[in-house]
Amino acid sequence: MHPIRLFLAVAAVVVSPLAAASLVQQASAEESKSGVERLYILNCGEGVAGDISRWSPGVNVGKSMDFVDNCYLIKHRQGWLLWDTGVADAIAAMPEGQRPADPRATHWRRPKTLVSQLDQLGVKASDIKYVAVSHTHPDHVGNVTLFPQAMLLVQKAEYEWPSPVGPRFKPDQPVTKLEGDHDVFGDGSVTIISTPGHTPGHQSLLVKLPKTGAVLLSGDAVHFKDNWENRRVPENNDNQDKSAASLRRMADVMAKEKAQLWINHDKAQRDGQKLSPEFYE
Repeated sequence: MHPIRLFLAVAAVVVSPLAAASLVQQASAEESKSGVERLYILNCGEGVAGDISRWSPGVNVGKSMDFVDNCYLIKHRQGWLLWDTGVADAIAAMPEGQRPADPRATHWRRPKTLVSQLDQLGVKASDIKYVAVSHTHPDHVGNVTLFPQAMLLVQKAEYEWPSPVGPRFKPDQPVTKLEGDHDVFGDGSVTIISTPGHTPGHQSLLVKLPKTGAVLLSGDAVHFKDNWENRRVPENNDNQDKSAASLRRMADVMAKEKAQLWINHDKAQRDGQKLSPEFYE
């Protein structure tokens, strides 16, 4: 064989395994990428909490605070997930909002309906594959009935928690009753984290975004930054010990995943975030 042809033949044999290894690495990198494409923060309510010492016993007694109510819409390669549904869209039609019976509670308004914000994104209710709720208080499940075909992801303890006003969900709503953490799409990019205490089956959501990194959506495990920093447990939580344990677990998850904490009701934090139709990726 001509010397040059022999050299090229040998080179081809040497390079091929390297090229194959490179292709394997590229494929592995593609597989390890987060399946999450976008995360939108939706305005699901605004209001004023009458007395924030409800959430910080003995501190800030009688002090009011502006509150927000966030929902989060997540676009994954496998479909759409809506995290929490906010206060009921019907409140948008109330000129003075929804005044609470207890003046210490939150007076909610609804500047934008959930439906209008989905419409703006070109997303129909029927497009939502999963609706996951942090817990079943009215400011988080106010619009669940708008998504009758979506699979509801909720802790079994929360679903079966007795309610003085009847069932929290319609019996024909598809539901997956969870008992602990749950990898929603099976790729580790969106994980429900069990954080009981505020209610029996409260849960938070860990989302791994390709560019932004990991974020932990608090639900009502914590209501505002000062309470988080001081690890305060609200007086009206279902279980004080479980609440404190959940705060510790959240801190551990954040440290392990290098995650930001996005606090559902913290207006000061949300004022610095991008709201839909802008998004995080």
